[in-house]
Amino acid sequence: MPVPSYPAGTVRALLTTEHVSAATRAALEARLDAPADYQPQFFAPETFALLAAVAARLLPQPERETAIPLAPAIDQRLAEGRADGWRYDALPPDREAFRLGLGGIQEIAQELFKNDFLPLNLEQQDTVINALANGQPPGQTWQELDAGRFFEELLAELTETYYAHPLAQEEIGYVGLADLPAWTKIGLNQREEREPQANG
Repeated sequence: MPVPSYPAGTVRALLTTEHVSAATRAALEARLDAPADYQPQFFAPETFALLAAVAARLLPQPERETAIPLAPAIDQRLAEGRADGWRYDALPPDREAFRLGLGGIQEIAQELFKNDFLPLNLEQQDTVINALANGQPPGQTWQELDAGRFFEELLAELTETYYAHPLAQEEIGYVGLADLPAWTKIGLNQREEREPQANG
């Protein structure tokens, strides 16, 4: 059975309609128009490159000519000191957790392969990330930083960033952003006219 797909341009077309508020439109257009040459504001360039490489292994996008950028959103959030209002008591504040955690990923790579993360091949990089995800990776950092919680937070933020992007929303046929007229067809298999029909 073919996987359903949605017409290209679905979300982008909705952005030009009265179904989307000005604030939502501005936020989503900013994500669509994000510069390709983002310069990190919080992380050092080499740490930012590490974060981008880890993100590319956790959420690979081989089908995209240009991948949705994920690392810039984390860097920008940390630079601005924004947080979601809570954190696990097993983790330090976000800025410290990311600095420690990314350094800890380098430690895992060194312990397992005697090299930094970036030069590793993709299979080796995945081995490093799996060691982190399993919650008991090698390295001194993980004696003080809860590996499982850090991995959970990292993966959650990258996933949220991905699906907050209009192209990812288009990929799954999400049009919840077009909410100004309200949703009236809420029964099983009912569809508003502005919702895309799946192809296939």
